[in-house]
Amino acid sequence: MSNALAAEHEDIRLSLPLEYQKQILRDVRTEDGLVILARGLGLPRIISNLLHSYDRPGNLVVLLGAHSREEDWIGESMASIASATDVATKGLQILNTELTGVEKREKLYAQGGMFSITSRILVTDLLTKLLDPVKITGIVIIRAERVVATSTEAFILRIFRQNNKVGFIKAFSDNPEPFTTGFSPLSNMMRHLFLRKVYLWPRYRLEVAKSLENRRAEVIELEVNITESMRDIQNAILECIEVCLAELKRSNSQVDFEEWNIESALQSGFEASIRRVLDPVWHRVSKKTRQIVSDLTTLQQILHYLLTYDSVSFNKVLDAILATNTPAPGSTRQNHSPWLFLDAANIIFSTAKRRIFGSLENKTETLSNQISESEGLEELPKWSMLAEVIDEIEHELHFNPPSPDSANNTILLMCSDGRTCRQVRQFLQNMQPTENGKPANAKTMMRRKLKAYREWKPNFVKIKDQLFRHEESTVKQGIHGHQNYDHRGKPPPNKRRRVRGGGTIAAASSTHPINIRNTAICMEDGEATRLDDFLGNDDIVAKEEVAVDLLEHIEDFFELYDYDELVVILPYDGDMDDRALEELRPRFIVMYEPEPSFIRRVEVYRSSHQNRSLRVYYMYYGSSVEEQRYLSAVRREKDAFTRLIREKGNMAIVLTQDGASMDDPQNIFLRTINTRIAGGGRITAASEPPRVCVDLREFRSSLPSLLHGRNLTIVPCMLTVGDYIISPTMCIERKSVKDLISSFRDGRLYTQCETMLLHYKTPLLLIEFDQNKTDKKPFADMTSSIGSTDLQTKLVLLTLAFPRIKIIWSSSPYATAEIFEELKKNHDEPNPVKAVSIGLEEGEEPTNSYNQAPQDFLRSMPAISSKNYKNLMLEVENLRTLSNMSQRQIQNIVGLEAGRAVYKFLNKDFRGLS
Repeated sequence: MSNALAAEHEDIRLSLPLEYQKQILRDVRTEDGLVILARGLGLPRIISNLLHSYDRPGNLVVLLGAHSREEDWIGESMASIASATDVATKGLQILNTELTGVEKREKLYAQGGMFSITSRILVTDLLTKLLDPVKITGIVIIRAERVVATSTEAFILRIFRQNNKVGFIKAFSDNPEPFTTGFSPLSNMMRHLFLRKVYLWPRYRLEVAKSLENRRAEVIELEVNITESMRDIQNAILECIEVCLAELKRSNSQVDFEEWNIESALQSGFEASIRRVLDPVWHRVSKKTRQIVSDLTTLQQILHYLLTYDSVSFNKVLDAILATNTPAPGSTRQNHSPWLFLDAANIIFSTAKRRIFGSLENKTETLSNQISESEGLEELPKWSMLAEVIDEIEHELHFNPPSPDSANNTILLMCSDGRTCRQVRQFLQNMQPTENGKPANAKTMMRRKLKAYREWKPNFVKIKDQLFRHEESTVKQGIHGHQNYDHRGKPPPNKRRRVRGGGTIAAASSTHPINIRNTAICMEDGEATRLDDFLGNDDIVAKEEVAVDLLEHIEDFFELYDYDELVVILPYDGDMDDRALEELRPRFIVMYEPEPSFIRRVEVYRSSHQNRSLRVYYMYYGSSVEEQRYLSAVRREKDAFTRLIREKGNMAIVLTQDGASMDDPQNIFLRTINTRIAGGGRITAASEPPRVCVDLREFRSSLPSLLHGRNLTIVPCMLTVGDYIISPTMCIERKSVKDLISSFRDGRLYTQCETMLLHYKTPLLLIEFDQNKTDKKPFADMTSSIGSTDLQTKLVLLTLAFPRIKIIWSSSPYATAEIFEELKKNHDEPNPVKAVSIGLEEGEEPTNSYNQAPQDFLRSMPAISSKNYKNLMLEVENLRTLSNMSQRQIQNIVGLEAGRAVYKFLNKDFRGLS
């Protein structure tokens, strides 16, 4: 009852405007539980207020699972709540890989407060007692759907609950679908979270519906008809998908394909669901099956590009796909995509060309109305509708201005991704109004794209030839099962430029097609896929043209815009959309593409601010896959909540929250017993529980968590030799298949085996496969002659070079944990201090003062071993300094051969295909 009263009292000082949000906070503060909320209902704001309510002297609360941008937003929200309520708080403190100093973390823990910590840092601090679990007030988890048996978060919660019986655990998720897959998924997740109660909040719940329907926004639904050409292409793509699915079912009759149909194939996670089913038998499926799985992904992308790309860019995509599936002149390689032989594929390619160049024969009246009169260029139907919407808004603001309120006259235009944002911006800047009341068109823009396409086409042939030559050279040099990385001469696709705040939105071109407004684009997504790089991007050229000294000409490129004269184009970005709405306060929102979660965010925003008027234009292609995807997404979420409600009603009551007490004397005695009874042996009690020394880098994997679950004491160490020390004489080097291949490639495994033989009597090499996923392709049956580059050959050579090395094959991390438990029987416990000192030079002190992430990157370089990497860490300040050093300087530190290899690695030119 006291907790409930405290929660009621906190409502007065918190900033939750809607009643259902206050109810969720009251429920979760009263009793620990898992909150599963529908997407878009304001989960970050609830978490911010919950953390603020515990931000008091003497508390130490840990936030798990938050991304960097979420950490920034939650921290700012907590600060704004504290300033509004005049409550002195410490705010959210972030501990990540950039802050690895042990002494600094220990000091922060002693002071208490709210901490957002990465899972890897937290689990090592808990195991080393740098952070005593007893001193933790509670743990708040975001994205609880990721807490599975093998996750680091589950490991952390197990350590916390074993040592702290009174601290709270509160978990949140706005993704209900993962809780409905498998056998009793909700109860299993509750067991991993050590929780008893679950709170379900779908959109159709009475409290939510009542809060959001009191003050609705004005919504105008605009159904746009696709052109006949687009409909023909769409139907042809769907036919190709249907044929691929039928062939997949026919070729793999032993696999359950009940849920694989056209409707599921339209969803974004369809490829992942197929791979999840086929992964256990992936090494046994035919080459044709693998190609069909890849083709389904390609067809999905083409279907998405049809509705989002202009006709010229769409044809570029098809040209690239056709080029990658066409054998080089004189080559005997066959076409690998069966769908290209279908009649429907011919319709796709021929109709796509007709959208650009028009029909050479007589055009029908319907077609001639949809294409440009001069060149036959077909525009996307949404463009003209968007121009009409913008013109209507401008006309209303000019002739019938709305009554003043706290909203700005900003127009917020939401798109699915960054490329669509760039396309829409380009259209708004170049559209041309027509006479006689006809909608605006993009003739100039399309002609410019067609000109660029004609210039790109001849160069594309050269690129295709280089691509085939590169592929042939890669095959000749390749190793079976190796992964070859090709950067295509562009920056990494995940490189982003962050633009935060409404006042710092990047300005667009000086050409303003709208009279009194400016067009700007702000993209957190920064999409730059390999396909974009391959096809070319006009925006990249534009950015290169602005490569001048901005400090000297800053006034030429930056300008402060008034919110009332601004069109902001943003991609959908999950919870960050709530932040955009709060900062921009738009009066008009145009949803260029449908998104269910954003509709709810608009509902929450409108209901939270009674004094802000809002109008929403909702655009979608009628009778298209876009509409079908939206309806399927809404239905899948509703079905997920229905199954969760049913499972919650039938779920068994958990009587014990944390299992047998780990502090019970009888349990401690049972953990220290070595039972080797067979053959006349006797039961003996060890003086201490079984212990395993684990290298800090191994906490990326799930094995330490599984070992801890089998009642083994985990001791994190900075090991120089080996990954796991299970006895004074037994050292294990663990390798996944991917890591094993790379270790052979750079020679790292040879050095590791050499050092293990030097310091341990029983060195072991553990090769571990993934759970429910096959990695057996590099170890497949020999069907041809064995070459010197085959993985099997390298393993044989390794055993010949080191006869004392024993190799252990493990099917999964679960099997590895059992193997470790068996290996430890009748062996002494390892000494962590001695294990850390092994491999260090005389007088060298073990230390963890170096930043772990750069150290891992350094040790992954070619020719860098456990012997010479320390010299680099002592002589070089950071990786930037190392990358700028000459070859002679590096050789003076690590030697001639190693220095040459490191210099070559750091200065390799990735811009070429070779």
